[in-house]
Amino acid sequence: MDLQPVTTRERHTAKVGVRLSIIVLLSVMISVLLGILVGAVGLSAGSVFAELANKVPGITVDSGLSTRDSAILWELRMPRVVLAGLVGGMLAMAGAAFQGVFRNPLADPYLLGVAAGAGLGATLAIAYLPDQTQWPVSPLPLAAFAGAVLGVVVTYVLGRSGARQFAASTLILAGVAVAAFLTATQTFIQQQNSDTFREVYSWILGALGTVGWGEVVLILPYVILSGGTLLLYRRLLDVMGVGDEEADSVGISSAGVRLAVVAAATLGTAAAVAVSGLIGFVGIIVPHAIRLVIGSSYRLILPVSLGFGAAFLIIADLIARSVLAPAEIPIGVVTAFFGAPFFLLVLSRSRRFS
Repeated sequence: MDLQPVTTRERHTAKVGVRLSIIVLLSVMISVLLGILVGAVGLSAGSVFAELANKVPGITVDSGLSTRDSAILWELRMPRVVLAGLVGGMLAMAGAAFQGVFRNPLADPYLLGVAAGAGLGATLAIAYLPDQTQWPVSPLPLAAFAGAVLGVVVTYVLGRSGARQFAASTLILAGVAVAAFLTATQTFIQQQNSDTFREVYSWILGALGTVGWGEVVLILPYVILSGGTLLLYRRLLDVMGVGDEEADSVGISSAGVRLAVVAAATLGTAAAVAVSGLIGFVGIIVPHAIRLVIGSSYRLILPVSLGFGAAFLIIADLIARSVLAPAEIPIGVVTAFFGAPFFLLVLSRSRRFS
């Protein structure tokens, strides 16, 4: 008697998944196309498609692009669009994972000290490692990555110490304390090295203007590893939504799931901020808005957040480099400008219907 309702429900879920996949794919494709075509130098869609076709073995097409336009496509716009997609998708997915594991729709990837640690690491590199162009590998993203990971590790150690029963609230409070300490340390270093203030401030606001394929190669393994791990845990996040005790009662280690999810999300977030700076709101508004539309199942929220996060940041970067061209607006300013009002809107609507 119960087989038919289950089958109908599964078919409905499958249909919803297919529709969402099509919408997400179209959103990413449109944003990528706009990011490639729009700029100070206009590129025609036909020429771009022909140039892309030339990269397929066995196909040779005359794209009509000049040497300059081809360089703009492959050395400037393409790596920038790809990197924006990777960073946006990773931040949105990490934010969704944090919201799930802490059962808090206001959680974001920077909750446990990633931002403060990355900011301190970047500040140390800028202040005490001058002439970074002489280094074989830029120390700035490495220092930011190390600081981000260190901040979360310290938060996790403090959150577990002195507590018989580890709780999510304890970890969050430890994150607040660690972030405050690291931010204070960063501020002190900036005061002692005031000549680097502009460079540090520019990094904190986020930017993709000087990226290339090197940054894409640098972040890609972390995005694959972190994103794949989070997708594997998306069903367990649904179970975690009922509470730690209930999850433990059905044989799921809530502490183990939380550790794995936090570690994966931290690794991906640290890699993202290392190459792009601190870009806010992506990890809050994208998964939160998706939850209001499709429901609270993380089996759908995580993959959809990956796609829409990528599309959102690509469009935000397009706005950042187009509004005041040839000058650029820091991408963090753009995401805050659109993200803050949008977040307040969805928050007010959720309260109205709750």
